[in-house]
Amino acid sequence: MKKINIRRIWYQFRLKYLTLNNIVVAIGLMIAAGWVWGSLGVMQRNYSLQKELDDKSRQLILAELDTASAKLQQRYYQTYEYKELAVRERLGLVTPGESVLIFPPNSEAVITAGEVASVSSAVEVEKKSNFWQWIDFLFGNNVKNISK
Repeated sequence: MKKINIRRIWYQFRLKYLTLNNIVVAIGLMIAAGWVWGSLGVMQRNYSLQKELDDKSRQLILAELDTASAKLQQRYYQTYEYKELAVRERLGLVTPGESVLIFPPNSEAVITAGEVASVSSAVEVEKKSNFWQWIDFLFGNNVKNISK
């Protein structure tokens, strides 16, 4: 009886489901599933390549910014302002109206500053208007300020 039942089930299955139309539809579904799977793989690959491209673009922008910064710094080092600051720092030169204090190499101010060579510090003279400078000149106040 079981043998007859299995034959009957197989016959019904073959009659209902194993038709040419159903086989063509199944093959079509397998092809579509393979195409979707391949498309997803390509999209994943494109996404990872786009991430790499974005990273490289950021690195390029950073390198260009570093290059531009280095060029600006190079131009700054060629300016008169930098040269004047470098000379003032290294040689202790001053502009008119400033005084330089040079400490001996073993003084306490040099030791606290951590320098071994002589240190120059600029003392700025108070700014007076042109009128008051003439008044000081005419009444001899400049001589009094120097003798202090």
